[in-house]
Amino acid sequence: MDKKISRRSKRPYWLLAVAVVLSAGLWWFSKSQANASVQLQLPMSSVSTAVVQPQPLQESIALRATVLPQHSVFLDVIEGGRVEQRLVEQGSYVEKGQPLVQLTNTQLQLDLISREAQVTEQMNFLRNTQMTIETNRLNLQRDVLDIEFRIATLTRHLQQSEPLVATGVLAQEHLNNLTEELHYQQNRLQLTHERQQQEETIRQLQLQQLSESVEMLSRNLDFARQNVQNLLVRAPISGYLSEFNVEVGESRSPGSRLGQIDQPDQYKLVASVDEFYLGRIQLGMTARVTLQQQPLELQVSRIDSRVVNNQFQFEFVLPEQLQAKRGQSVNLTLQLDDQQSPVLALARGPFLSDGGGHFVYVLDPTTATARKQAVQLGRQSAQLVEVRQGLREGDIVITSGYREFQQADIIQLQR
Repeated sequence: MDKKISRRSKRPYWLLAVAVVLSAGLWWFSKSQANASVQLQLPMSSVSTAVVQPQPLQESIALRATVLPQHSVFLDVIEGGRVEQRLVEQGSYVEKGQPLVQLTNTQLQLDLISREAQVTEQMNFLRNTQMTIETNRLNLQRDVLDIEFRIATLTRHLQQSEPLVATGVLAQEHLNNLTEELHYQQNRLQLTHERQQQEETIRQLQLQQLSESVEMLSRNLDFARQNVQNLLVRAPISGYLSEFNVEVGESRSPGSRLGQIDQPDQYKLVASVDEFYLGRIQLGMTARVTLQQQPLELQVSRIDSRVVNNQFQFEFVLPEQLQAKRGQSVNLTLQLDDQQSPVLALARGPFLSDGGGHFVYVLDPTTATARKQAVQLGRQSAQLVEVRQGLREGDIVITSGYREFQQADIIQLQR
């Protein structure tokens, strides 16, 4: 006998899916609310605190400075060449003029030989020209003497012949010939004097031009000799050879730097600070530093306003009697205010860098909970920071680092 199968009704599966989603949403919301109230639990011993209270504050910034020589001279290659010999070692004390490194340059040596030959040839030409001009001058002077002698002889014969022509002993033609000859020699003497003056002017001009040419070639020769002498690099000043990057056999191009020499017993401190203080740091500001176990008060002597990587540099001159070493790092405190002023302040701590100075955690000692609080901080010193907004006198603030807090709103501290 056949059995009748009843038809099963369809279940509302979509209602079940909605219920699951709502349950998950409620669970996530309740968990987020719980996390918002307390996200971390830390032992009380892991944090340090400070009380907000009025305190005298003189704004200052703590910096790290480096000892550098006050005056340094760089060693640059004037004429390039191959390093033939290294005569001193880095870090040595050298005297002014002491040889440091020997270079070789065949092209410079050949150029020197060529210029020496040019100068020698030009000087020989000058001597030959001088001899030729002097010979011409003497020949003209001899011609003048011959003409003057001839004029004197004709004048005497003319004086002797005039009475004889008057008495008829000599013919008038003889007297006329003497007179014409005398006029000719006189005109010839005048032309010879003019030629003598012209040739003297030309001679002076030629000699001046040749002398200038020889002088120019001599200067070029001295310059070439100096270039060859520069292949032996010498110390320009006395001091410590702090850098000397030279290896035998390497080639150096003109203008490349071999190293530097630092003058002894003259040092300075160079510090870098954020560009935020560019308009506040002025010449003459005082900084306190301890160097060689000796407390010092230094003044800002130079400010380099060029900003590199969001920082700029300024300098302090160290006393000459102070013994320091190049590259030594020291801590200093730069005073930005001339005097102290009472303000609501909080002790400095790692929280400044971890929180960026925008928020702090205020501790409630009765419940041992710390709540995140937005603040506005102001001036700072080596020990204190000014509180402008967000905190009241007597508030207890966690001043240790905030890295473990993970931006929690509430921290539960376990006693």
